[in-house]
Amino acid sequence: MSAVAGDSKVATKQRLIEAAEALFADEGFDRVSVRDITTKAAANVAAVNYHFGSREGLVAVVMARYINPVSEERLARLEALERRAAGKALAVEEILDAFIRPFATQVRRSELSEKLFFKLMGRMFGQQGCELPPVVESLFMTMVGRFHKAFTKALPGLSSDEIWWRMHLMSGSMIHTMAHSETVLRLSSGESGNPTMEQTLSRFIRFTAAGMRQGIEESSEESKPKGPQEEFPF
Repeated sequence: MSAVAGDSKVATKQRLIEAAEALFADEGFDRVSVRDITTKAAANVAAVNYHFGSREGLVAVVMARYINPVSEERLARLEALERRAAGKALAVEEILDAFIRPFATQVRRSELSEKLFFKLMGRMFGQQGCELPPVVESLFMTMVGRFHKAFTKALPGLSSDEIWWRMHLMSGSMIHTMAHSETVLRLSSGESGNPTMEQTLSRFIRFTAAGMRQGIEESSEESKPKGPQEEFPF
């Protein structure tokens, strides 16, 4: 095979990936056909099977391109925080920042616009979240387990199952916030403003930290003596 032919195949494969990413983000995974992808990529309809084995193979490649870098950066940030903490529990805000901020890093590296990037991530977890391909699931499960362990250490008053639920609620609200940031602007008739990504992340971390701690601080307050205390002579 000549170098030109090889370059052509690489270019076709890349066009298919980029076309699929944009279409999946805009239309959703279920509504995009192989023909839609090959038409947008200006490729033969058989090209998807040739390069990826199947439509599902292409979906797996797209998901790995976006989810795996986020999982890797999350783990790297968490590990750096834990090394610095030297065995002490991390602040909830630090854990949340390590979990959420990689989205900001990856969107800057993506060829998609910020809006399409978050729409694609939202569709991945909203439509495909229970069906992560093996190339994504192993790393993702490792990452989620590490964050559960960090939250457990930071929130000793919560049971393991409660932390799983709070992480689940946090992840869902994060995806919704990022994928539908224009909704609050429309509902508030512009009153919400048009914050930067950094402002949105900071607001989300403050809000979510309060939710993750809910009940713990209240229990701590309830355990404190209230009102004038009777003094006993012993």
